[in-house]
Amino acid sequence: MNQAITHFVDGRPENLAPTSPLVVLMHGYGSNENDLVGLMNYLPGNFAWVSLRAPLDSQYGGYAWAPIITPGNPRVEDIEPATARLWSWIDANIPAETPLVLIGFSQGGLMATQLLRTRPNRILATVILAGFTLDAVQPGDAELEATKPRVIYCRGLSDQVIATDTVIRTEAWLARCTSALTPTYPGLAHSIDERVIQDVSEYLRDYA
Repeated sequence: MNQAITHFVDGRPENLAPTSPLVVLMHGYGSNENDLVGLMNYLPGNFAWVSLRAPLDSQYGGYAWAPIITPGNPRVEDIEPATARLWSWIDANIPAETPLVLIGFSQGGLMATQLLRTRPNRILATVILAGFTLDAVQPGDAELEATKPRVIYCRGLSDQVIATDTVIRTEAWLARCTSALTPTYPGLAHSIDERVIQDVSEYLRDYA
């Protein structure tokens, strides 16, 4: 990752208690590592967190995890290297025993599902905000089908960015591989509001 901003409860990442959960924030296409930080003020507990900047410059300013060729249907050859790069950063900076709480918005939500689908045993909780999944089998899918972890997938019913077929694909994967909470929000576009924050806070209370 090009840049990360962190808030470790004890002030130093090397002193992060190995078994204490760490929130990993992943922003959407065209945004940056500051975008989701404000969410931490509303979440339960006293999570340590890290907010990562995606590695690519987006075509509209800000940063991206992968280029957009077909909206909502990214190429496997773009996403799998981006996933490996994320894990490389995590492996280099976060203790291997630290359980991860993933929060991703839009394309960052895709990356949250990728981390879950590639190393399920590292993930404590997953929050997908207006996100979606890669249309390809991933290494951890069989394990997820067997264990059915609890995740939450929040989306606005007025979201014009994530296409209907992308939502259908994502919901099918969630039903097959997870025990998903899937709240929807009338009138909400491609965004987050207080209803989303309330539902995410409720979900994370069990992990704080």
